[in-house]
Amino acid sequence: MTGRPPLPLLFLDIDGPLIPFGGTHREYPAPDGAGPAAGAAANPLLARIDPSLGPRLLALPCELVWATTWMADANTDVAPRIGLPGLPVLDPPELPEAQQRADEHRGLHWKTRALVGRAGGRPFAWVDDEITAADRAWVSAHHEGPVLLHRVDPRTGLTRADFAVLDSWLRGVGGARG
Repeated sequence: MTGRPPLPLLFLDIDGPLIPFGGTHREYPAPDGAGPAAGAAANPLLARIDPSLGPRLLALPCELVWATTWMADANTDVAPRIGLPGLPVLDPPELPEAQQRADEHRGLHWKTRALVGRAGGRPFAWVDDEITAADRAWVSAHHEGPVLLHRVDPRTGLTRADFAVLDSWLRGVGGARG
């Protein structure tokens, strides 16, 4: 046992960060050996996912976790297209309906409470296109460890600049090994 702390977590959304929504986008065929994903025919947006994102995500010094409405479909429909292994999936929080309505009213994303709970004090980055000031305030008040809430432009998805920010931050909070 090395006694090293666990790697920081990186909670990753799909719609927006991996599947860009603006302008004209290049379409990528499903990679050889991955086979067509079950949802690929039903969701032509999957062709917008750049397969080079997978290796770039795997090179980051972190533990990847899906934080997406795709839920388990992220591992069957998205991961094979970009060469990712099956990843853990963030479950929606089980909240009373009144609490859900209150969170929605103040602009708190459904993922916010869940990812802070899942992190359990560990450093984490959240990559999403829907992060708001309400999410930032809630995380700041409820998570004591280092955190990076990184909002991605949904028109472009993850860019080289986003990867540079993520890599630098993750290494700075103890993600570098070696």
